Amino acid sequence: MPKFLIVAPSWIGDTVLAQPLFARLRLRIPDLELDVLAPAWSRPVLECMPEVSTVIASPFGHGELKLRERWMLGRKLAGAAFDCAIVLPNSFKSALVPFFADIPLRAGFVGEGRYGLLNIRQKLDQAKLPLMVERFAQLAEKPGAELERPLPEPRLAVHPLMVGRAMKDLGLDQPAKLAVLCPGAEYGPAKRWPARHFAALAGRLAADGHEIWMVGSLDDFAAGDEIARSATGHAKNLCGKTTLAQAIAILSIADLVVTNDSGLMHIAAALSRPMAALFGSSSPGFTPPLSRHAAVIRHDLPCSPCFKRECPLGHFKCMEELMPDEVLVRLRETAGPQDRR
Repeated sequence: MPKFLIVAPSWIGDTVLAQPLFARLRLRIPDLELDVLAPAWSRPVLECMPEVSTVIASPFGHGELKLRERWMLGRKLAGAAFDCAIVLPNSFKSALVPFFADIPLRAGFVGEGRYGLLNIRQKLDQAKLPLMVERFAQLAEKPGAELERPLPEPRLAVHPLMVGRAMKDLGLDQPAKLAVLCPGAEYGPAKRWPARHFAALAGRLAADGHEIWMVGSLDDFAAGDEIARSATGHAKNLCGKTTLAQAIAILSIADLVVTNDSGLMHIAAALSRPMAALFGSSSPGFTPPLSRHAAVIRHDLPCSPCFKRECPLGHFKCMEELMPDEVLVRLRETAGPQDRR
């Protein structure tokens, strides 16, 4: 049985965008055993990908070299007899473990002096592959070969037992109509829609009969609390109160999702939830939500996208001028008269 190791990205959203690569590999090699080396926080996402056989926890934080530790992990993995490794990040350090593990075929893009670490090297043509999902999928091809299109959309599979367990552990009852708001974004405040806009939208959705839940990390709790207070009881703040697995389960049963450009945006897209994805300082040109059920909402301002953590001009118009009624209209258009599941 062929056995591959994937060295995954560190970010949750990027991990979701790797799933079409996994699907393509399994389509071409049906009996492939596909193991993924990834940070522990990515495990709940990877466990929702049927293509993944085993998740191997990477103990390395952002930017950590830890050369000896990487050598030790590589030597440990040498006994697993992998046939091929595909390294998705473009950093030097990310290619070390497959090299130390003596994996005979090691594929990735040229960069950061990795010539000695990789022996299947591809040159990245950014113009031909503008999307991150395309760049990941290109690594399933031979060097110089064209990417086979179309690519499948990212897909996550959530078992009903996972949903039931999350509802029980959180003490929640699944509502008849559920709208989920994701008010956070790791990169910085310039990617976050104002709390008062989220609150106003929550009121309109509640008037339509939706129960409103908010999910996110502990860092998003304050924003969720502000939205909950402004929404006068229409929104339940679950930010920081769920595990990632529980947040995925909640998103999987949502009738509507409204989210900033974040990892949860990509998860909701991969769950095919009707959603509005709000962009301000960032651009949907590289990592958009890849779902036919996603509406990307942004205003084409001269200063946007700036890719800054905070608005360099101080006015934050790119998000301030995205009004709740505009988002609600697009959200309703995206949802349409469809079955909620």
